[in-house]
Amino acid sequence: MVKDLVPRIHFYDQDFVDMYDRTWVWIDELWKTKEDNGNFEEGFYTFDGGNVIDLFQVMISSLFLVYSNQTYSPYSMVDFFYARQMEDGRISNRYDLSTLEPVVDDDNPLGLSLPLFPYVEYMFYHKIGNKKRLKDVVPYMEKYFEWLKNNFQKPNGLFEVPYAATEMHDLEREGAVYTVDFNSMVAIAALYMSNIGDILNDKELAFRYKRVYFSLKTRINSMMWDPETKFYYDLDGSEKMIMNKHIGGFWTLLAEIPNDEYASFLVDQLKDDKEFGTDNPFPTVPVSSKYYNEKGDGYRCGVVPFCTYMVVKGLMNYNSFIFARECAIRHLYYILDTLHPDQEVMGDVWEIYRPVGEGASPSSCGNRKRFLPMLGLVTITLIIENIVGLDISLPRKTVYWTMQTLEEMGIEKLSLKKNNITILSNKNIRGWEIRLESEKLYYFTIHILEEEEKDPSDSIWKVFHADRQAMTMRPSERVVFFL
Repeated sequence: MVKDLVPRIHFYDQDFVDMYDRTWVWIDELWKTKEDNGNFEEGFYTFDGGNVIDLFQVMISSLFLVYSNQTYSPYSMVDFFYARQMEDGRISNRYDLSTLEPVVDDDNPLGLSLPLFPYVEYMFYHKIGNKKRLKDVVPYMEKYFEWLKNNFQKPNGLFEVPYAATEMHDLEREGAVYTVDFNSMVAIAALYMSNIGDILNDKELAFRYKRVYFSLKTRINSMMWDPETKFYYDLDGSEKMIMNKHIGGFWTLLAEIPNDEYASFLVDQLKDDKEFGTDNPFPTVPVSSKYYNEKGDGYRCGVVPFCTYMVVKGLMNYNSFIFARECAIRHLYYILDTLHPDQEVMGDVWEIYRPVGEGASPSSCGNRKRFLPMLGLVTITLIIENIVGLDISLPRKTVYWTMQTLEEMGIEKLSLKKNNITILSNKNIRGWEIRLESEKLYYFTIHILEEEEKDPSDSIWKVFHADRQAMTMRPSERVVFFL
């Protein structure tokens, strides 16, 4: 059984657990073992089992495949693209697996994809603790970043890229030349390259990319932020803001571009039901937009799981765990309602959802059925990291467990460097307990917030020590295990 090979999730709503399990089953149905030619030594999968491998799909799939206990490893799929890097640093976004040649599209002739390599590799490092891999892949990422700058950066410091490279398909851009979402993604790439430099103790690498990051951050804040509407916008060719508000403005949160004041304005719009705070969070354009449609209309207005993931992770950078968790839960309920529209009919899962009411969003560009690269971001990654609330780092040797309230939930048999751990919250006759089991874990520290405290960043911690034993706990905000 697949669920015996991957970690088990415990949650008080069994539908969430079933959706988590079902996603792994669907992945298993598409997974292929390694090819004889050695292209994928640890196996691979492609959406719908097709013969084209897509870099964007591989990148976002990596963010949940890292939780498979190495059953479905993402590393050889990412390495497939590194191995095909050209002399000038280019890595095409799509390859035909039968010929191993790039698949070129007229709307994206250089095959540019989202520059997510540094972000993904940073996440890999904290899940597998392999510093050697970081050292090995830095040269590929640096060459790719230089190719990106040489081909798409303009004299004003911003990047002009084909719309297709943003992966937002038919989102209305109104003639934008400098898109806020892609420029924020480049900032994310530079930020995480700097972080990787710190990990490797490479001060020159860290400083060089930190300078790139702050340069781009300054430009985005000075050129793309509108103080009247309190939002980030695309620019036209004359660097004038196009007042067409869309979900791309929130990439700035993940890139840590806004200061606390700007971020508070963005969060307010995510909560506002007249802007992005629809029942199913978050549509690609706000309710106030002329492009808004309750049925979604594809990427022009629908709810895209990848965008929801991005916003949730961006909120975490600004101490908004509770709101981020609430949004992840709401979005997952809409996925479930679309899968089970009623007791007699079986539905399915889709690439794009409606902002109001359950169901897939109609789209003239198509709406891919059972699009696992996006689905897994919510039904695996967000369930583990934001709904259950686990933040795991092997290099730091920590498991942070953030809990809004004490509930029966946790994870079982998660493999951390061949060490299976189980962390569960249960209620019994003595009250609430946190049960920790590990083959190699003998000591841990639990930090519990005072009951009246609301913001973990301003807390005074109570500290408890234990040696492989359950602990009775009262309602808390955050639990931290030191491995």
